[in-house]
Parts: sequence; C-alpha cells; structure tokens
Amino acid sequence: MNTILTIIIVGVIALACGIVISYLIMKNMSNSLLKKAEKEAEVIKKNKIVEAKEKYIALKLEHDNRVKDFEQKSRQVDQKLGQREQQLNQRQGELQRLQNELKQKTDSVENQRNQLQRRLEDTERLQQQAQLQLETISGLSAEEAKKQLIESLKDEAKTNAMAYVNEVMEEARMNANLEAKKVVIKTIQRVATEAAIENSVTVFHIDNDEVKGRVIGREGRNIRALEAATGVEIIVDDTPEAIVLSAFDPVRREIARLALHQLVQDGRIHPARIEEVVAKVKKQVEDEIIEVGKRTTIDLGIHGLHPELIKMVGRMKYRSSYGQNLLQHARETANLCAIMASELGLNPKKARRAGLLHDIGKVPEDEPELPHAIYGMQLCEKYNEKPDICNAVGAHHDEVEMTTLLAPIVQACDAISGARPGARREIVEAYIKRLNDLEKLAASYPGVVKTYAIQAGRELRVIVGADKMSDAETEILSTEIAKKIQDEMTYPGQVKITVIRETRAVSYAK
Repeated sequence: MNTILTIIIVGVIALACGIVISYLIMKNMSNSLLKKAEKEAEVIKKNKIVEAKEKYIALKLEHDNRVKDFEQKSRQVDQKLGQREQQLNQRQGELQRLQNELKQKTDSVENQRNQLQRRLEDTERLQQQAQLQLETISGLSAEEAKKQLIESLKDEAKTNAMAYVNEVMEEARMNANLEAKKVVIKTIQRVATEAAIENSVTVFHIDNDEVKGRVIGREGRNIRALEAATGVEIIVDDTPEAIVLSAFDPVRREIARLALHQLVQDGRIHPARIEEVVAKVKKQVEDEIIEVGKRTTIDLGIHGLHPELIKMVGRMKYRSSYGQNLLQHARETANLCAIMASELGLNPKKARRAGLLHDIGKVPEDEPELPHAIYGMQLCEKYNEKPDICNAVGAHHDEVEMTTLLAPIVQACDAISGARPGARREIVEAYIKRLNDLEKLAASYPGVVKTYAIQAGRELRVIVGADKMSDAETEILSTEIAKKIQDEMTYPGQVKITVIRETRAVSYAK
C-alpha cells in the first residue's frame, strides 16, 4: 500500500517537473522565434522600402520621358502650323494676284465684246443695204431668192446624199458580206453531219408472209392488242414481206417495231405475251432515251444539265422537224454555235449549250399550246438554266426580244442547219403558197411590171418599168421589199431580191 502511494507521489512530482521544464523551454523558444520574426520583418520592411524607391524612380523617369516626348511633339506641331500659316499667306497673296489679273482680262474681253457688237451692227446695216440693192437690181424679194436657193440646194443635197448613201451601203455590204462569209464558211467547213429525212411510217420487214397471219391472230385479236398496247396503226396488206407501222409519234413507232421484232423472233404471239413484251420494250426505250441524252451531253462537253432536260434531249432522237432528225439538228446547231462563238471571241461552252437546247420545246410529253421557242424558254427557266441561255432559246424565232449576243448566233446557226440542201423538206402546198406570197408581195409596189420567185424561193426577181422608176429608186425598192419580206413572212435561209430595170427599143423591118 505504501509502495503504490509512493509511486503515485513520485509520478505526480515528475509530471509537475516536466510541465515546468516544458514551459520554460517553450518560453525560450517563443522568445527566440519572436526575435527572429522581428529581424525578418525588419529585413522585409527595408527591402520593400528599397523596391518602392526604385519603382518611384522608374515611374518618375518614365513620366519625365513622356513629358519630353509631348513637348517635342508640341514643338513639331507648332512648326507645322507655322509652315501652314506661311503657305496660306502665300496662296492668299497669289489668289489676290490672280483675281486682279482676271479682272483686267474681264475688262479687256468686255471691251472687245463691245467692239464686236458695234462691228456686227455695222455689218447688218451694210447687209441690209446690199440686200435692198440686190432686190432692186434682180426684181426679187429676199424671201423669193431664199426659196429658190433652198430648192436648188435641196435637190443638189438629195442627189449627193443618195450617191453617198449608195456608196456607203455598197461598201458596208461588201465588208459585212466578206466577214460574215468568212465566219460562216469556217463554221460550216468544220461541221459535217449527214442530212436525214424521216417519215411518219416505219416498214417492218419479215422473212415470209406466214408471219402476217400470226401477227393478225385469230379474228384479229393479236393485231388489236398490239395496236392498243403501242398506240400505233399496224397495216398488214398485200405488200410482200413487209408490215407497215404508222404513227406520228416516232417513240411509239420504235416501241412497236422493237416489240414486233421480239415477238416474231420468239414465235409466241398472243395478247398476254404482247402486253408483256410491249411493257419491257417501253422500259428499254426509256432507258435508251436517257442514255442517248447523257451520251449527247458528254459528246458535246455540256455539264450540269438537269436530268429532265437530259431526258428531253434523248427524246429528240425520235423526233423530226420538216423531215430532219431533231437530235442531229440540235447537235449540229450546238457545234455550229460553238465554232461561230469562238470565231467572234465569245464563250463557246455557253453557245454550245444554247444550241443544243434551242428546240427543247418540241419534245414535251404533253402538247402545249405555246410556240416551241417560248415553251423551250419556260422549260429552261424551270430547270435553272442561266438567263442568257433562256433568252437565246426563246428568241431564236424572234418571238421574244434578243438581249444577249448568244441569241443571234443560235438563230443564225439554226437557219444554217435547217437550210442545207436535203436537210429538210416542205409540204408542197406550203412551198407553193410561199412562192406565190413572195411574188404577190413584190408585185404590190407601184412601178413593178413582173415578179418571178426562182431558186426554190431563195431569190426573187422584180422587173420594173424603165419609165416609172430611176436607177436610184430601184435600190430603194429592193431594200423596202427585203424589209417587208423579213417582217411579214417566214422562210428558211435567206431570200435574195434582184430588181431589174431595162429599156428596150423594138422595131420591125418590113
């Protein structure tokens, strides 16, 4: 018991001693740390004071530099203002000098004007006196003499003007014809396409006449089914080894021909098989139309054409215009336009594109009431063609106003392609009517004795009376007839008007 109490007392005393010792140690350490901190604070304070002084010195130096720069710039500005003021004073002095000179010249001009006015009055007075003397001597008044002089000068001027106009027109005609012939000849020589005449019937050749009976079928059911499926009239007559397919739509005729060819080769000809083959052939022809359109645009180097326009270009293969294949005509016109545009320094790609599309209005799937040029222009606008292309398509028959240089090129190349011998044919009645209209139009002018349309309507000979018209008037007459034909008639190519005036002396020996 005493031992434990002794241990406890010893522990308490040791603990108290440890606390006292720790306190003393801590106090010493805190005092030393405090002194150390005070020393560091003093050092930091001194450093900050030094930094502040240095920064103050730097800022003061920068401020002094700025003040010096400002003073220097101010001196420069003052110098410039002084120079400007000096220049202004010099200019003001010069302006004052010029004003004085101008005033002197103005006074001089005024004096000269007054002198001229006095001289003019003297001249008028002398002229009146001379006029009175002339009237007294000649017995004519001034107005009568003036009228006679005007009439004589008018006749002389009219004769000289007519001769000058004829000379200028002849020279212009020679130069224009020469240049135009060069361009056209170069263009035509570089394009060579064959002329193709197409009819509204297709002849399907067969090996023997037994096939005709199989095509007709029992009680004609096969031929009726074929006509109903293709929309083509099939004529089976006594023509040996031939069946005639008749329709104004070449696409339908081609479908009927290909379908009939497959049916004859296969040997199975009955209504169900006919409908199946016709449907298959229609799909083939549509694919071929698209392929022809793509191949045509690739051959001509035309890119970015709308798919619907490509399809219409392909349909041109099965269309004709006055017997001329429309696709061949469009390709030829496109090439002609490109060559002519190159000769004239224009864009050949645009010209080729306009030439290909100029007759696109002839191949719609429906039947519009508009002229094909106007409808083609609307199609081009619908499928986002450029305005100059649309105008060239719409204006190639003068149905809209030409606004670009492409339009007359397309018009000329269309006429060149269609006017070649053998390229187109005309209905006999329309041809004869056109010739009669030419002769009647020329015969309507006074002084015309006889008219003859020759060279298939390419030339018009007009004979006038020698006593009714002078040589100068015949030239005017030919120009007027040409203008009237151009305004009132439609014709392929061009018409040459030749006016003939001759004097005949006839006598008889008896």
